[in-house]
Amino acid sequence: MAKHVCPPWVGYLLLCPLRKLLENPDKILGQFVREGMVVLEPGCGMGYFTLPLARMVGPEGRVVAVDIQGRMLSVVRRSARKAGLLDRIDLRRIETEGLGLEDLSGRVDFAAALHLVHEVPDQARFFIEIWNSLKPGGKLLVMEPRGHVSLDRFEQTVATAEKAGFKQEVLPRKIRDRCVLLVKPGNGV
Repeated sequence: MAKHVCPPWVGYLLLCPLRKLLENPDKILGQFVREGMVVLEPGCGMGYFTLPLARMVGPEGRVVAVDIQGRMLSVVRRSARKAGLLDRIDLRRIETEGLGLEDLSGRVDFAAALHLVHEVPDQARFFIEIWNSLKPGGKLLVMEPRGHVSLDRFEQTVATAEKAGFKQEVLPRKIRDRCVLLVKPGNGV
């Protein structure tokens, strides 16, 4: 487990509707996610990105939302049920070391690690697990908060992902300066 994880009370602050002015999930993720996809969201927190992802994948798609805190997942479950999206979301609590994604091997189209990687104690293992879950040609968007992550630290994170086999891909549209789109080579990539 990470030395520091986002406490639940901060999770409530991060659900503030005004956040969409700075970080609109549809604008950030809509360029990558399509109906019918399987999307992985490690560190989903209270679901700020999870519910919009569930809308994007549609009734035939699936969002696998993973977190280490049961309280965060219970808020996502309640919000998803209220929005009629719970049947599209697979909520998973991390109980042991690692993400517990063995059943997703080669099945994920897109993964979104948003404001999370700086909290992961073993980034090499994290990227290998994401790599294993992705289909060939699958993509991973990593976005880190500028206030918590220096540019040097972010570059180290990207280098760790590249050691796991990921290749950087040009973002269709700049999202922010601590953001990278990574691809698992394959299928002509």
